[in-house]
Amino acid sequence: MERNKELYDYFFNRTTQLTENWYQSLDKSDPSGIYVSTNPDIIKKVKEQNTEFHRRFCTLFIEDEETFLHYLKDWIISIAKDEEHFKTPIHFILREFFHTQEQYLDLIQEFVQHDTNRYSAEEVESWRRRITQAFSRIITEFTEEYDKFSKAMLAAQEETINELSSPVISLSDKVALLPLVGNIDSVRAKYVLKNTLEQCKIRRINQLLVDLSGVVTIDRLVAQKLFQLIDALNLIGVSCTLSGMRAELAPTVIEMGIDFDKVTIVSSLTQAINSQDFISH
Repeated sequence: MERNKELYDYFFNRTTQLTENWYQSLDKSDPSGIYVSTNPDIIKKVKEQNTEFHRRFCTLFIEDEETFLHYLKDWIISIAKDEEHFKTPIHFILREFFHTQEQYLDLIQEFVQHDTNRYSAEEVESWRRRITQAFSRIITEFTEEYDKFSKAMLAAQEETINELSSPVISLSDKVALLPLVGNIDSVRAKYVLKNTLEQCKIRRINQLLVDLSGVVTIDRLVAQKLFQLIDALNLIGVSCTLSGMRAELAPTVIEMGIDFDKVTIVSSLTQAINSQDFISH
């Protein structure tokens, strides 16, 4: 235990130098990422993050493994969620974890060389094994947190894209337009249904024009969602006018047995807007 404390002190006293050595050896030819930034604030931050890692990693030799990993957990999460690290390809980040691991393995060798007769080969090997095992756990934890954060960010981006790609545009106090553009899959169709119902209810819309002229393809499942939307809108007092329906969709709609009493169908958006029935609301 006393030797472990000596090793801890040896490492801890070199945290700042470890960071400087690490930063100087960085591959500045990376095409992008935090490690090639020339922004002084980012450089300062990445050095502080690295130094904090060293301060925490040193406790490997004076704490049990679970306590050590718990102590590092919030650092791992903070790096996984850090904006600049998130913009850095993950293989560059992992490369630097392995680079740092090599720094510690080299330090073990330096530590032992101060008194080669004091430490057995088995003891040195146990320290080296403990370092590599710790880095393996850290890298695993980091990649899990990075993946979790990436998925959360992707979900948020998809929600924003869905919101922007299915806007309910007010044309008057009671009339609105829902222009649908691009491909509509089942996920987007589900979002369109939910968002449109919410917006029509909030704005107290009583007539909605749904324009499909910008939609590339609509399969049977998406068509079902579309007409579920029309049915749901009718239940809250919103009547629908459907424009721009492509000819290839007609057979699918007929096969589905759609009740056209609940929707007005016109050929184009211009016709819908110019129709007396529409503008009278």
